[in-house]
Amino acid sequence: MLAEFLDDYARRYQPYKGGKWCYEDGCLYRALELWHVETGEARWLDHLHRLADPQIGPEGDLLGYGLSDYNIDNILPGRTLLYLYGLTGEARYRKAADLLARQLQTHPRTQSGVYWHKHRYPWQIWLDGLYMGQPFRIAHAQLSGDEADVADSLAQLSTALDTLIDPASGLYWHAYDEAREQPWADPGTGFNKAFWARAIGWLAMALVEVADLVGEDFAPLRARTVALLEKIAALRVADGIWLQVIDRPDLEGNYQETSASAMFTYALLRGARLGLTDIADGLAPMVMDKALRPKAGGGHEMVEICEVAGLGWYEDRFRDGSPEYYLTEARVKDDIKGVAPLMMAAALMQR
Repeated sequence: MLAEFLDDYARRYQPYKGGKWCYEDGCLYRALELWHVETGEARWLDHLHRLADPQIGPEGDLLGYGLSDYNIDNILPGRTLLYLYGLTGEARYRKAADLLARQLQTHPRTQSGVYWHKHRYPWQIWLDGLYMGQPFRIAHAQLSGDEADVADSLAQLSTALDTLIDPASGLYWHAYDEAREQPWADPGTGFNKAFWARAIGWLAMALVEVADLVGEDFAPLRARTVALLEKIAALRVADGIWLQVIDRPDLEGNYQETSASAMFTYALLRGARLGLTDIADGLAPMVMDKALRPKAGGGHEMVEICEVAGLGWYEDRFRDGSPEYYLTEARVKDDIKGVAPLMMAAALMQR
């Protein structure tokens, strides 16, 4: 059923931003890549080429991409460029990956040395951005033989973990404003005011994917990763999955959110492969049972996905980063930010 769901979803998928290079499409590309890796079936690679190739020019230009935007989100689909280059040897994939790597050579950083989330989000570290940028940078640096860039990415991750952790709970804040200028940030600490599950999901996926890439060099991050995976497992709702505001079962209107739950499942499954945890058994079927529902006319759809959440002004809304704020965002079906990590977790179950 899972393979059929993803196959149908990929056939129907329309580019998230009208065909422009974006992280949302990159999430689907990563899921298709993993299904191809785990099963060897040509259909997943066929989907990947059909969807990604129109965005990649012959000289490695990327549709709608601007390096000077310094948007860390745009780096995520670069993992697919490296995968396709490894399979085909086509120069355009390598040129496009090199373009993204050039962004990271000059991408603005906090005083502590971590990439800003975006040029228009100055002096800010967001958990989302750690997944968007660092696994690609490490994989590209390994391909290029650049040990210094690998070491720098590991150092950035370590600094971000030290910065964003809440020692009292063992959880990580969604974002940090080093300059203490943002109205969503606590003026004393620079943090937002809640633990958003999907932000922690991006972090967990970043850590296990980096662990998979660097092997023994992951040792300085290992204990903190193990502690996070154990904390995540402990916060799952009894007989259920994870809450939108992960540590607040007392919060009125809090709900079991499927995209973060899929991310946690993927992280725990990959962590189990890497010997970082042994608490993934039986988890994936439960999450998939909660996330997927039969739909009229046949097939399934993924439900209870938080469409988006951010911080600061967006159009006419101010997103203050409070626990209550995260419950105001729309819940949708079949959004790629939920479907992709669910399918990534399912891919790991195929062996």
